[in-house]
Amino acid sequence: MRYRIGSGIDFHQLTEGRDLWIGGVKIPHHKGALGHSDADVLLHAICDALLGALSLGDIGFHFPDTEAAYKNIDSKILLQKTRSLIETKGYRVVNIDSTVCLQAPKIRPYIDEMRKSIAAILGVSDSDISIKATTTEQLGFAGREEGLMAQATVLLTEM
Repeated sequence: MRYRIGSGIDFHQLTEGRDLWIGGVKIPHHKGALGHSDADVLLHAICDALLGALSLGDIGFHFPDTEAAYKNIDSKILLQKTRSLIETKGYRVVNIDSTVCLQAPKIRPYIDEMRKSIAAILGVSDSDISIKATTTEQLGFAGREEGLMAQATVLLTEM
């Protein structure tokens, strides 16, 4: 049995007039993430980790922000397409560990829903998806609520 590990990281600016999507869940907040797609920072980090584990490039290579087809796309679709790419290479997800970094809003009440959403897309149990949240103690761009970031580590195994 062969295993592959990948890591991903993503950043997005926060701005007024956008919805805030994290982990496939819409979070009520006065600011949302700015991006070509729905700017779901957690799903983007997971996509990059999955792609990286198999040396398949990154999310920008597969879903470029210059393509009109990806304008405002639901990042759950990008995650599903990424799953298809790794399965084509003969691999499946074992587990994911991730961290979202933002000052506000508090996302703890939404983490179980995020885990279920991601698990359903990837065909694993929600117990295989770990999502943690942290602040920067009001330091840096996240602490000033100018942006947010997420990082993810994935373990894949041959099918």
